[in-house]
Amino acid sequence: MNLLDPNFLFASLVWSSIGAGYWIYGKRQQSLVAMLGGVLMIVTSCFVPSVLWMSLLCIGLMALVYFLLKQGS
Repeated sequence: MNLLDPNFLFASLVWSSIGAGYWIYGKRQQSLVAMLGGVLMIVTSCFVPSVLWMSLLCIGLMALVYFLLKQGS
């Protein structure tokens, strides 16, 4: 895992920023699903060494949060 790879740094910045946005949204709306999704995105962007897998996991988490919020959770 090369932490100084520019692609890894940029992808980590993007996905953790979106995760922080989800966490803030969940906290303000008192939505546990959005808060947990945000925390999982932040953790994923820190600990998954591959840019491809990080992106796929974060997109999957975004889709899961969207689906769960539409279901009324």
